[in-house]
Amino acid sequence: MNRSLLFVPGDNGRKLLKAAESAADAIIVDLEDSVASREKPRARSIAREFLSEHGDRGCWVRINPLDTEDALADLRALMPSAPAGIVLPKPRGAKDAVQLGKLLDVLEQEYALPQGRTSILPIATERPEALFHLHEYAGATRRLAGLTWGAEDLSAALGASGTRDASGSWLAPYQFARSLCLIAAAAAGVAAIDTVYTDYRDDAGLRAFASAARRDGFSGMLAIHPAQVAVINDAFVPSSEEIERARRIVELFAASPDAGTIGLDGVMLDRPHLAQARGILEVAKRLKSES
Repeated sequence: MNRSLLFVPGDNGRKLLKAAESAADAIIVDLEDSVASREKPRARSIAREFLSEHGDRGCWVRINPLDTEDALADLRALMPSAPAGIVLPKPRGAKDAVQLGKLLDVLEQEYALPQGRTSILPIATERPEALFHLHEYAGATRRLAGLTWGAEDLSAALGASGTRDASGSWLAPYQFARSLCLIAAAAAGVAAIDTVYTDYRDDAGLRAFASAARRDGFSGMLAIHPAQVAVINDAFVPSSEEIERARRIVELFAASPDAGTIGLDGVMLDRPHLAQARGILEVAKRLKSES
C-alpha cells in the first residue's frame, strides 16, 4: 500500500540515494519538471543506474508528457531497468494512459519483462481538457494503479495568479479538480493519491493536509522531500480508536445479519458505515502485514 510517494530529481544521484534510505513507500524518479531540458540525457543515465541498483525499492519513473519526443526516450532508457510503474504527466485523458499501456506492452516484450508488470499512475488534472474525461479511466487499462492530481500546471493553463486563499485552502478550481480526481479513482476502483504539500518545513500544515486527505478518501499522498515521509505515513495509518470502533461495528452487524441499522454509543449506523468500518480494518491489516 503506497501511502507516501516521494518525488526525486532524476539528475541528482545524491538525492536519489538519500531517498532510497527513506521510509517512503515508493520513490518517483522524476525526468520531467525537475530536470532542465539540456540535462535530460544525463538524468536518464543516472536514473537507469539508480533503478538497476535499487530495483527492489518500489521505484517509479515520471516520464515527460506523452506528446513530446522525450517521452519515448525516457521509456527506452528506463524500461530495461524494470521500474515498478510510470507516472504519466499532463495526460489529455484516459486515451494517453491507453497509448502508454500499448508502448509498455511492446517494451516489456522487447526487454523480456513480464507482460503487464509495469503500472501507470496518471497526474490526471494538469490540462484543463483532461477534467472533462476523468470518468474514462474506469476500465481503460489494466495497468492503471491509481490517479493523482496537480494544481500548478492547471493554474498556469488557466492563467491564474494563485491556487490557495489566505488561509491556505484550495481555491474553487483546484478543489474541484481534487474532488474529481478522488471520485474518478473510486469509479475506476484504483487508489486516489493526493498532491504535494510544497512547504516541506511546515510539519503541522503537512499533517493537517495529509489527515484531511485520508478523511476524504485518499489512500496516499505525493511528497517532495524525505522529511515529509514520516508525517505522511503516520497520517494514513488508522488510529487505535478508529480500529477499535470499526471492529465493534463489524461485530455488531455480524451479530444481527438481517439488520439494516444498528445503534452504537447512541448513534444510528447503517450499511455504508459497515463498509467504511471494513475498509478501515482492511487498511490496518495490510499495513500490519507490510511492516
